Amino acid sequence: MFLGNMDALRDWGHAKDYVRMQWMMLQQDTTEDFVIATGKQISVREFVRMSAENTGITLEFSGKGIDEITTVIAVSGTDAPSVKVDDVLVKVDPRYFRPAEVENLLGDPSKAKEKLGWVPEITVEEMCAEIVACDLEKAKQHSLLRKHGYSVSVAKK
Repeated sequence: MFLGNMDALRDWGHAKDYVRMQWMMLQQDTTEDFVIATGKQISVREFVRMSAENTGITLEFSGKGIDEITTVIAVSGTDAPSVKVDDVLVKVDPRYFRPAEVENLLGDPSKAKEKLGWVPEITVEEMCAEIVACDLEKAKQHSLLRKHGYSVSVAKK
């Protein structure tokens, strides 16, 4: 897998929380602007680490900038049967850097908390686990179909 800027900090939030906030905004008698955000951020690198951890993979990040790679240092469980120690899972590729890269995205949801009583209920860790579980389920379906002779279309780089 190739990624862009692993140092980029993002305010990761779950769509369920954001839609709930939108609904709360629509219930107001007068319209106002609100920032829809969690107010917490982590790097792309940390999100990659959490994602791998949810499959039983422990990663090591080495190199800097466009020379950074992510290598498997341990695998436990049965969720990643084809992944082996020393596999390189992620490389940085300049093609995936955004032309107008914003290094630090962080929203301030304090107005929404104060006026609407809104706070995010789903943590980035829970969201990441949900994403990985969904991807693992899809991978298991593809594997089963291939095992029984069916052609399965999978996105390629």
